[in-house]
Amino acid sequence: MTEKLIRGRLISFKRAPLSLTDTESYAYEHDGALLVADGRIAAFGDYAAVRSRAPEGIEEIDHRPHLILPGFIDMHLHFPQMQVIASYAANLLEWLNTYTFPEECRFVETDHAARIATHFYDELIRHGTTTVVAYCSVHKTSADAFFAEALKRGMCMVGGKVMMDRNAPQGLLDTPEMGYDETRAVIAEWHGKGRNHVAITPRFAITSTPAQMRAAQALAEEFPDLHIQTHLSENHDEIRYTLELYPQAKDYTDVYAHYGLLGPKTLLGHAIHLSEREADALSEAGAVAVHCPTSNLFLGSGLFPMKALMRREKPVRVAVATDIGGGSSYSMLRTMDEAYKIQQLLGERLNPLESFYLMTRGNAEALSMVGDIGTLEPGTTADLIVLDAAATPAMKLRMETVKTLPEELFLLQTMGDDRAVIETYVAGNAMKTAL
Repeated sequence: MTEKLIRGRLISFKRAPLSLTDTESYAYEHDGALLVADGRIAAFGDYAAVRSRAPEGIEEIDHRPHLILPGFIDMHLHFPQMQVIASYAANLLEWLNTYTFPEECRFVETDHAARIATHFYDELIRHGTTTVVAYCSVHKTSADAFFAEALKRGMCMVGGKVMMDRNAPQGLLDTPEMGYDETRAVIAEWHGKGRNHVAITPRFAITSTPAQMRAAQALAEEFPDLHIQTHLSENHDEIRYTLELYPQAKDYTDVYAHYGLLGPKTLLGHAIHLSEREADALSEAGAVAVHCPTSNLFLGSGLFPMKALMRREKPVRVAVATDIGGGSSYSMLRTMDEAYKIQQLLGERLNPLESFYLMTRGNAEALSMVGDIGTLEPGTTADLIVLDAAATPAMKLRMETVKTLPEELFLLQTMGDDRAVIETYVAGNAMKTAL
C-alpha cells in the first residue's frame, strides 16, 4: 500500500452554505492532515490525530500555511476550442460559424487531437481543475484522444462525442445513424475505463435534426446511467432559431423534454433565458442549469439569474463552468469572480463560501459523483489542490489585512489565478510540479 501524509490548512464542504457565517456548512482544520492511501483519502482531521494513525516513516508533505481543498470541477467546456479562446466576434452564432466550427474540423486528424489533449490536460492541472465535463468534436478521434489522455493521467473525466447533423460545415456533420453508432462505440471503449465517464452529447437543437434527437433518445434509454449534456437558451437569436426548427415545441426546453433528454443527469449549458414554465420543467426533472459566466459576458449572451433560480418555490439545480473557448479563462477562480459580478448586477449577493462550495462539492453533487470527488471526506479519491492567497505581490500585501477564512477565500476568488495554485494532486499524485 502506498501511503503519504499531506499537511496544511484543510477546508471541505458538508453542504451548501446558508450564509457567510454558516460555519456548520464546512469542516476546517487550521493545522490539518490528510492520510492518503492508494490514491484515496483514508483520514481527515487535526494533524496530530491523523499523524498518530500513520505508520512510522511515512512520506510527509507539508504545505503550511496554504489551504488544501478538493480539486476544482468544471461542468461545461469544449476540449477542441483551445485555439478558439480569445476570438473576436459579435455574438454566439457569429462566433461559432467564424471560428469554432472551422477549428473543430481539424479534430478529424488523430495527431492534432492527441496534441491538443496534452495541452488541454496540462492547462487544467495548472489551474487546479481535476475533473471536467467536456464536449469533444463530432469526430470519434477527438473523444478517443480526450479519454486516452485522462486514462494516462488517472483523472476523473466526463466527455462525449458531439452529435450534429445540420447547420454546420460538411466536415463537422455526422448522421443520426453515425452519431448513434459512434457514441455507442465510445461508450464501449471508454466508459468505466479508468475514471472515464461518457456523456451523450447532442450539441444543441439547432445542429440536430429530429431524427438525430431520436437517436440521442435511444442512447439515453439504452444507457440510463450516463450523463446527457447539451446547450439551452444561451441567447435570444438561438432561441428564436430553435423554435423555427421545432415549431411544435412549447419552448426551447420542451424540445429536449419531448425526446426524453431531461433528467437528474442532464447538464444544460447556459440556460440563461428561461421562462417560468421552463424553470419548472428543469426543477421537476432534476436537470442541472450550468452557469458559464465568463462566456456569457464575453459573447454578450446575458446575465444568468443564479440566485433567483436557486430560491424558487421549485428550485433549479445549478452548477458552474468555464465554457472554454467561449469562456475567457481556464481558471475556476476567475470564473467565480465573474459569477459574483453578474449577481451584483442583478442585485444579488454571492458570498465566497458559496463560490467555493459550487466549485467543489456543489459541482460534484450536480454530477451525482459526490461519493468520489468534491470533498476531503475519507473514502473519496485524493484529488486535491493547494492554494496560496499570497501568491502575487498584490495578493500578499492584501493578505496582511485579511482576518477571516471567508475573507481569504474572497481574495483568492477575486485576485487569484493559476499562480495561486501551488500544487494539484490527482489520486494523491502531485501533478503540477511535474509539468
